[in-house]
Amino acid sequence: MTQKILGLRTAIYKVSNIDAAKKWFAQVFQTEPYFDEPFYVGFEIGGYELGLQPESEPNLDKAESVVTYWGVNDINKEYDRIKDLGGKEHENPKDVGGGIMVATLKDPWGNIIGLIHNPHFKINN
Repeated sequence: MTQKILGLRTAIYKVSNIDAAKKWFAQVFQTEPYFDEPFYVGFEIGGYELGLQPESEPNLDKAESVVTYWGVNDINKEYDRIKDLGGKEHENPKDVGGGIMVATLKDPWGNIIGLIHNPHFKINN
């Protein structure tokens, strides 16, 4: 049987200022976008896509029901680095068991950026 759902491909963040967001996310993820248009900016992050889309109305009060966690090796170091770049504290790094650490920050547009250190996670192609 062929698997129909192949796994996560893209996380999209809505932003009110796509040019400022493009610069900020390039600093945070330490890479330049591979796709850069006024209607969408795409970054390749470890085989996954981080997308930015412009909002028609600025909204800093965004839903918190879904969080995308980006893998890191040193969660405390990355959490502090993103705070230094203007990210706002949301949930400080914490151990959730089994050596797994998670944390969240908010970008300047109110989106939640999750960080995870999970020594057990392996990508299956």
